[in-house]
Amino acid sequence: MPFWKKAYNKRPGVYYPQAIVQGDPVETKDLAEELAFVSTVSRSDVNAVLGDIARVMNTLMAQGKSVHIDGLGYFRYVLDTKGVENLEDFDFEKQVKAVRVQFTPEREKNSSGAYTRALVDTKKLEWIELGADAKDQDPAQGGGTQPGGEEEGEEGTFG
Repeated sequence: MPFWKKAYNKRPGVYYPQAIVQGDPVETKDLAEELAFVSTVSRSDVNAVLGDIARVMNTLMAQGKSVHIDGLGYFRYVLDTKGVENLEDFDFEKQVKAVRVQFTPEREKNSSGAYTRALVDTKKLEWIELGADAKDQDPAQGGGTQPGGEEEGEEGTFG
């Protein structure tokens, strides 16, 4: 069951529900155990493949391709950039601030013609409300226990 809390954003002055992560992330070895349990492949075989997936995806995306994993979605490189007013000032190296990986979940058209996204089965989700002081513990978002043992995270942002 996923968790949410009431959050406030000062800029527009609105309250909104914010999804938050609780607890430690599920690590690769745990994911490998779950995949081995539901398949005919051993945990060590799953672990071997998962251990190489990042390198292989990086190699393919570095060739200008997107990577599609059936039932999961698409991965591709995107750029965080700053613009210039004049074409003469255009300088790719100076304008690129960061390279990120964008994930777009797989989608399927259901019988009513609407699209549903992979990984999101709204009929099976039961959201649990936590208090407004609950912290997002997702290390990917800056939360959780950081080196030095301090809890960190952004407050007052949309998410």
